[in-house]
Amino acid sequence: MATDREKNGAKTASLTDALAVYVHWPFCLSRCPYCDFNAHVRDAIDQSRWHDAYLTEIAHVAGSLPGRVVTSVFFGGGTPSLMDPATAAAIIDAIGTHWTLHPDAEITLEANPTSVEAARFADLRAAGVNRVSLGVQALDEAALKFLGRGHDRQQAIDAIALAARTFDRFSFDLIYARPGQTLESWRAEFHEAAAMAGDHLSLYQLTIERGTPFFTAERGGAFALPDEDLSAALFEATQEMAAGAGLPAYEISNHARPGGECRHNIVYWTGGDYAGIGPGAHGRVTRGGTVFATEQIPGPENWLAAVEADHHGTRRQDPLSSGTRVEELIMMGLRLTAGIGRAGFTARTGMEIEDALEPRRLRRLIEGDFVILDEAGLRATPAGRLRLNAVLAALMG
Repeated sequence: MATDREKNGAKTASLTDALAVYVHWPFCLSRCPYCDFNAHVRDAIDQSRWHDAYLTEIAHVAGSLPGRVVTSVFFGGGTPSLMDPATAAAIIDAIGTHWTLHPDAEITLEANPTSVEAARFADLRAAGVNRVSLGVQALDEAALKFLGRGHDRQQAIDAIALAARTFDRFSFDLIYARPGQTLESWRAEFHEAAAMAGDHLSLYQLTIERGTPFFTAERGGAFALPDEDLSAALFEATQEMAAGAGLPAYEISNHARPGGECRHNIVYWTGGDYAGIGPGAHGRVTRGGTVFATEQIPGPENWLAAVEADHHGTRRQDPLSSGTRVEELIMMGLRLTAGIGRAGFTARTGMEIEDALEPRRLRRLIEGDFVILDEAGLRATPAGRLRLNAVLAALMG
């Protein structure tokens, strides 16, 4: 953990004082057909009420987590670039008031590359945001329409250029393994994207989630995803191209130049503490030596009413059993190319990695060249990362 923070220029903090803060903005202008996030479309939003509610919940959560050093803040959604920049500024100020906000803290905000949202970039930078993550998703007009995006190709290109001029760091997302996509077309799209990239790219294979319009459409035969062989070839080509562009994978779907990794997400993948603020936000926080899983009320209006009545919108906060804690650390840690470090795992669980896993399952995966266990820790091989869900199922049972 300390190594990751030092590499990325953040404060080296103990396991019990470092804290990341996730802030969920639940609103979008429209809902994409592949999205299963806690996102909602509303005709009108009372920005003043939401401003006050976020500050109220931050004060409440901070009261139960005193003395923490915040190393990253992440505004996710939804589409948080629709948030009034003054609200973003007030949230960042409140975090710095109730906790210690490290001067080199990474403060990320997700944005869509429409002209309306891009016009807010300068104000968001002035509010304290120093990293933006753009939901570009494709650089192909037909693909953008298929994905239900509210921007076109030129708006995406313009927003990327504006982000590069405005923020210290920026990233953007692309979705591949789309219906009808070939290796050749993806190679061309990727190389165009890499030429515009900063220090980070997120590259996701399209997945169909239950309950989304795409789930119904695919089952009805409206489209078909690439088959298993093509999907694997697309994944392997992505790893190769990104590494060749100086953006190697540090996580299954995330690629960065050295030092450009998203510090906030590394907290999730390495089992660090993070507080969840806003509707449906989840958290993992340590109090009195016990790790608690927290969840806020998911419905926007219900969360807002609860905060105004009770000063918080917490739905549940449950202590994690040692078994659940180990399972989470392994499932999240194996997403990282570097895997699970021995020192961090032992510090968080009091166990050695070998003692936390069933020996025969672990041995079979090692012999099959799907995972490596050595002095550094446990990590998936390239073959293991290609089929990580199956590896985790075989490892955890």
